[in-house]
Amino acid sequence: MTSPAAPVSVLPEPSPPAPPGRAERALDRALRVAGGVVAVWAGVLAALLDLIFATWAWETVQGRSGGAQALVGIGLAVAGIAAVAASTVLLGWFAHASTGSRWAVALVALPWFLVIVVGGFRTTEGDLALAGDNALGLALIVTGAVTFAVIGFRHIVTPPVPAQR
Repeated sequence: MTSPAAPVSVLPEPSPPAPPGRAERALDRALRVAGGVVAVWAGVLAALLDLIFATWAWETVQGRSGGAQALVGIGLAVAGIAAVAASTVLLGWFAHASTGSRWAVALVALPWFLVIVVGGFRTTEGDLALAGDNALGLALIVTGAVTFAVIGFRHIVTPPVPAQR
Protein backbone atom coordinates (compact mmCIF):
# COMPACT_ATOMS: atom_id res chain seq x y z
CA MET A 1 0.00 0.00 0.00
CA THR A 2 1.33 3.43 -0.91
CA SER A 3 0.54 6.75 0.66
CA PRO A 4 -0.85 9.53 -1.49
CA ALA A 5 1.66 12.05 -2.74
CA ALA A 6 1.56 15.51 -1.28
CA PRO A 7 1.20 18.26 -3.85
CA VAL A 8 4.45 20.16 -4.31
CA SER A 9 4.66 23.52 -5.94
CA VAL A 10 7.23 23.91 -8.65
CA LEU A 11 7.12 27.70 -8.54
CA PRO A 12 9.86 29.46 -6.63
CA GLU A 13 8.98 31.21 -3.38
CA PRO A 14 8.31 34.92 -3.91
CA SER A 15 11.08 37.10 -2.59
CA PRO A 16 10.23 39.67 0.07
CA PRO A 17 9.78 43.21 -1.19
CA ALA A 18 12.84 45.41 -1.18
CA PRO A 19 13.08 47.85 1.72
CA PRO A 20 11.99 51.38 0.83
CA GLY A 21 14.66 53.70 -0.43
CA ARG A 22 15.73 57.01 1.08
CA ALA A 23 13.39 59.03 -1.16
CA GLU A 24 10.41 56.84 -0.31
CA ARG A 25 11.09 57.15 3.41
CA ALA A 26 11.44 60.94 3.10
CA LEU A 27 8.17 61.17 1.18
CA ASP A 28 6.43 58.97 3.76
CA ARG A 29 7.73 61.13 6.60
CA ALA A 30 6.67 64.33 4.83
CA LEU A 31 3.16 62.97 4.25
CA ARG A 32 2.87 61.93 7.90
CA VAL A 33 3.97 65.39 9.08
CA ALA A 34 1.51 67.01 6.67
CA GLY A 35 -1.24 64.72 7.97
CA GLY A 36 -0.37 65.75 11.53
CA VAL A 37 -0.56 69.44 10.63
CA VAL A 38 -3.92 68.94 8.93
CA ALA A 39 -5.15 67.02 11.98
CA VAL A 40 -4.18 69.88 14.31
CA TRP A 41 -5.97 72.45 12.17
CA ALA A 42 -8.98 70.16 11.83
CA GLY A 43 -9.18 70.00 15.64
CA VAL A 44 -9.12 73.80 15.84
CA LEU A 45 -11.77 74.12 13.13
CA ALA A 46 -14.00 71.50 14.76
CA ALA A 47 -13.82 73.31 18.11
CA LEU A 48 -14.63 76.66 16.51
CA LEU A 49 -17.62 75.15 14.71
CA ASP A 50 -18.76 73.51 17.97
CA LEU A 51 -18.57 76.85 19.79
CA ILE A 52 -20.42 78.68 17.03
CA PHE A 53 -23.13 76.02 16.95
CA ALA A 54 -23.48 75.94 20.73
CA THR A 55 -23.81 79.73 20.95
CA TRP A 56 -26.26 79.95 18.05
CA ALA A 57 -28.36 77.03 19.27
CA TRP A 58 -28.54 78.40 22.82
CA GLU A 59 -29.61 81.83 21.57
CA THR A 60 -32.25 80.15 19.41
CA VAL A 61 -33.60 78.23 22.39
CA GLN A 62 -33.59 81.35 24.61
CA GLY A 63 -35.63 83.25 21.99
CA ARG A 64 -38.50 80.78 22.18
CA SER A 65 -41.06 80.25 24.90
CA GLY A 66 -43.13 77.38 26.23
CA GLY A 67 -43.31 74.04 24.44
CA ALA A 68 -41.53 75.38 21.35
CA GLN A 69 -38.46 76.10 23.47
CA ALA A 70 -38.37 72.52 24.72
CA LEU A 71 -38.83 70.98 21.26
CA VAL A 72 -36.27 73.22 19.58
CA GLY A 73 -33.85 72.73 22.47
CA ILE A 74 -34.13 68.95 22.38
CA GLY A 75 -33.76 68.87 18.60
CA LEU A 76 -30.71 71.12 18.60
CA ALA A 77 -29.14 69.27 21.52
CA VAL A 78 -29.54 65.87 19.85
CA ALA A 79 -28.22 67.17 16.52
CA GLY A 80 -25.30 68.99 18.15
CA ILE A 81 -24.26 66.10 20.35
CA ALA A 82 -24.46 63.66 17.44
CA ALA A 83 -22.41 66.03 15.26
CA VAL A 84 -19.72 66.45 17.93
CA ALA A 85 -19.47 62.71 18.53
CA ALA A 86 -19.28 61.96 14.80
CA SER A 87 -16.72 64.70 14.13
CA THR A 88 -14.44 63.63 16.97
CA VAL A 89 -14.57 60.00 15.84
CA LEU A 90 -13.77 61.01 12.26
CA LEU A 91 -10.97 63.35 13.34
CA GLY A 92 -9.47 60.70 15.60
CA TRP A 93 -9.57 58.19 12.76
CA PHE A 94 -8.03 60.68 10.32
CA ALA A 95 -5.21 61.57 12.69
CA HIS A 96 -4.41 57.91 13.28
CA ALA A 97 -4.60 57.00 9.60
CA SER A 98 -2.64 59.99 8.31
CA THR A 99 0.23 59.81 10.79
CA GLY A 100 0.33 56.10 11.52
CA SER A 101 0.80 56.81 15.22
CA ARG A 102 -1.39 55.56 18.04
CA TRP A 103 -0.91 58.84 19.90
CA ALA A 104 -2.08 60.95 16.96
CA VAL A 105 -5.48 61.48 18.57
CA ALA A 106 -3.74 63.99 20.82
CA LEU A 107 -2.95 66.06 17.71
CA VAL A 108 -6.67 66.66 17.34
CA ALA A 109 -7.79 66.57 20.97
CA LEU A 110 -5.33 69.07 22.44
CA PRO A 111 -6.14 71.96 20.05
CA TRP A 112 -9.83 71.15 20.41
CA PHE A 113 -9.64 71.40 24.21
CA LEU A 114 -7.53 74.57 24.01
CA VAL A 115 -10.03 76.34 21.76
CA ILE A 116 -12.95 75.21 23.95
CA VAL A 117 -11.22 76.52 27.08
CA VAL A 118 -10.40 79.84 25.41
CA GLY A 119 -14.05 80.06 24.33
CA GLY A 120 -15.02 80.20 28.00
CA PHE A 121 -13.09 83.44 28.64
CA ARG A 122 -14.55 86.87 28.00
CA THR A 123 -12.77 89.00 25.39
CA THR A 124 -11.80 92.65 25.93
CA GLU A 125 -14.91 93.64 23.97
CA GLY A 126 -17.06 91.60 26.35
CA ASP A 127 -17.85 88.74 23.99
CA LEU A 128 -18.20 85.27 25.40
CA ALA A 129 -18.39 82.23 23.11
CA LEU A 130 -19.40 79.76 25.80
CA ALA A 131 -21.41 81.08 28.71
CA GLY A 132 -21.85 79.16 31.95
CA ASP A 133 -25.63 79.03 31.51
CA ASN A 134 -25.33 77.41 28.07
CA ALA A 135 -26.40 73.84 28.84
CA LEU A 136 -26.02 72.78 25.22
CA GLY A 137 -22.43 74.08 25.15
CA LEU A 138 -21.61 72.18 28.30
CA ALA A 139 -23.15 69.01 26.83
CA LEU A 140 -21.06 69.47 23.68
CA ILE A 141 -17.90 69.85 25.78
CA VAL A 142 -18.64 66.68 27.74
CA THR A 143 -19.51 64.77 24.56
CA GLY A 144 -16.31 65.86 22.83
CA ALA A 145 -14.14 65.12 25.85
CA VAL A 146 -15.62 61.68 26.44
CA THR A 147 -15.45 60.77 22.75
CA PHE A 148 -11.81 61.85 22.47
CA ALA A 149 -11.01 59.86 25.62
CA VAL A 150 -12.67 56.72 24.27
CA ILE A 151 -11.05 57.06 20.84
CA GLY A 152 -7.64 57.71 22.39
CA PHE A 153 -7.99 54.77 24.77
CA ARG A 154 -9.08 52.52 21.92
CA HIS A 155 -6.11 53.51 19.72
CA ILE A 156 -3.60 53.10 22.53
CA VAL A 157 -4.87 49.79 23.92
CA THR A 158 -5.52 47.85 20.72
CA PRO A 159 -2.53 45.88 19.45
CA PRO A 160 -0.95 47.14 16.23
CA VAL A 161 -1.96 45.50 13.00
CA PRO A 162 0.93 43.46 11.57
CA ALA A 163 2.31 44.73 8.27
CA GLN A 164 0.91 42.94 5.25
CA ARG A 165 3.28 41.44 2.71
